[in-house]
Amino acid sequence: MEVYGLTDVGSVRSENQDAFATGRLADDVLYAVVCDGMGGPGGGGIASRMAADLFAERMEKQYRPGMPEASLFHLMESAVDAANVGIFDKAAENPDLAGMGTTLVAVVIDRENAVAVHVGDSRLYRLEDNTLEQITTDHSVVQEMIDRGQLTEEQARSHPRKHFITRAIGVEGTVRCEFDTFTVSPDTRLLLCTDGLTNMLSDEKIEGLLRDGSPETVPGALVDAANAAGGEDNITAVIFA
Repeated sequence: MEVYGLTDVGSVRSENQDAFATGRLADDVLYAVVCDGMGGPGGGGIASRMAADLFAERMEKQYRPGMPEASLFHLMESAVDAANVGIFDKAAENPDLAGMGTTLVAVVIDRENAVAVHVGDSRLYRLEDNTLEQITTDHSVVQEMIDRGQLTEEQARSHPRKHFITRAIGVEGTVRCEFDTFTVSPDTRLLLCTDGLTNMLSDEKIEGLLRDGSPETVPGALVDAANAAGGEDNITAVIFA
């Protein structure tokens, strides 16, 4: 597998508050992290860049080939914690950055095994056997309403509170992240993305672009389609293929 990514300001916003990082931890081990910042002027961009960089730094310094899954869980959780503390402390030092934070979704792929961690509503999808599956579950107000049967998935797409998340990196001294484990095959494609993509494109549209394009062109095709649909937010797409 290889990893390809692209981030774009979109068609409406003046600042890109998304960020991502990718890398190789060992011969057969790849990772990616995608973040979508929030906060006053400049704050969201600072938070997302810090989170991506701090997560990547911890993973690259402390990953060891052949780590048991439990140890990898612990390492990824500590990387999320490092990002959370770094952003929280920086906001505390500068009143202009008060309240800044970011979502985070990350995955580590070790041959056929994958471990994902996320906070907020940036997502991870898996395309397997021509079927698109959302691996992560949003930490958001509308997702809670869906879970309670108060909204359908389609209603959630246009709900006025669709941007309200219930967990974020950096807004409190501690944060609770969520893990998912799954398998991949040589034909699997994975997509990590921010809501600037998923709010603009249906799952069916995402599936078609992810399935049919060559790996290195898929992020650009997804970004172009989201912009063509309105580009109301920053857009980030990172794929493994």
